Amino acid sequence: MSALSGIRSIMEDIALAATDTSGDTWLNLSPGNPAAIPQVTDTWRRLYEEAVASGFAEFSGRYGPSRGSDVLVDAIVRYFNARYGWGIGPQNVLVGAGCQMLAFMATTVFTGPGDDGPRRLVLPSVPDYTGYQGLSLDAGGIVGVEPGVEFQDGRFFRYTFDLEAVRAQSSVGMMLLSSPGNPTGRTLLRDDLSGLMEIAEERDIPLVLDHAYGDPFPGVAQGAVDPPLHPNVINCFTFSKAGLPGERLGFAIGPRDAIDAMLSFTANSHLHAPQLIQATAALALNTGAIDTLTTEAIRPYYRDKRRTAEKLLHDLLPDALDWRLHSTDGGMFCWLWIDHAWFSDLVLYEALKRKKVFVVPGRHFFVEPFASPFLAEHATRCVRLSLSPDETVIAEGIARLAEALEEMRGAK
Repeated sequence: MSALSGIRSIMEDIALAATDTSGDTWLNLSPGNPAAIPQVTDTWRRLYEEAVASGFAEFSGRYGPSRGSDVLVDAIVRYFNARYGWGIGPQNVLVGAGCQMLAFMATTVFTGPGDDGPRRLVLPSVPDYTGYQGLSLDAGGIVGVEPGVEFQDGRFFRYTFDLEAVRAQSSVGMMLLSSPGNPTGRTLLRDDLSGLMEIAEERDIPLVLDHAYGDPFPGVAQGAVDPPLHPNVINCFTFSKAGLPGERLGFAIGPRDAIDAMLSFTANSHLHAPQLIQATAALALNTGAIDTLTTEAIRPYYRDKRRTAEKLLHDLLPDALDWRLHSTDGGMFCWLWIDHAWFSDLVLYEALKRKKVFVVPGRHFFVEPFASPFLAEHATRCVRLSLSPDETVIAEGIARLAEALEEMRGAK
């Protein structure tokens, strides 16, 4: 927990680049920050102004409930019951500072020392969000399960879950994964979700599902399975990828006993999430604005960016290069695999820095990238590209990526 995850250390390079006085433009294909889409920005500004005008003193001038403001909790309950036919109440909801903070609270509550020994956090399939690797307060408290690989037509591949390997893990306190996944864009298939819920039920442990990129918002996945309402599942949602990354606002929906345990953590650590932005989010849910943004602005934006990036990669990467792209159901990234012995994600990272381009080396998304012969090769041969920048940045960044790969191949 006290060490920077790999992607956070890259932020230091990006900060240094911001002080570059050469006059050259840096191309940043690394960020997880969502794009600033004008319709999204304008809508949130309008809703925020409404919240300020109608209740600034009420929301900002006094402390509120640790579960979350009544106006937002009630809006969440109504929204999810109407959309999915659930029967949840306020006791099933906890508002927090984004999915990562909610995941940290759950990890702290459900893993670590226990009556029967240590309880570990298990990521059922790596690669997964690099921020998860800093959630545990205990050394060795996180384990990532190696995936299978399915080769598909053309230049595509897909990771598969090894449910038997997940079931074989010992000393498990909690499972956690993102769907659609960061960095791959992979969504859970119904059979995989059923298998993970079955394991959680057998072990009597929580399965925490991070829907930061999924349904109902920002909804950038196609054909995603609906969030499940299950006694062993804690669903985490965020407004970050729907246009409010700087406000750090999310919420968890789950069984009352699990939510109560996380609620105690909230009350004891930071009392509650900021209330003015909670009122703003409640307006987005109650008016349907969040659904309009999802369907009219956010989903089309990333769908078009994905198509553009895939075409550029096919057009610009050398034909002789053995490269593959993870087939995606959505998400905000491209996950690229360069399958050559001469390739290294860190060497590419440095080569692209010299060309004033930032990407994220693939090894940072694996808990133990050298844990097996397969991972030792595969994890260091992948790279993540963001789809959030402007199309011109993506196009020029991929062009420089192609140049760097040609140079690396020529120097082998």
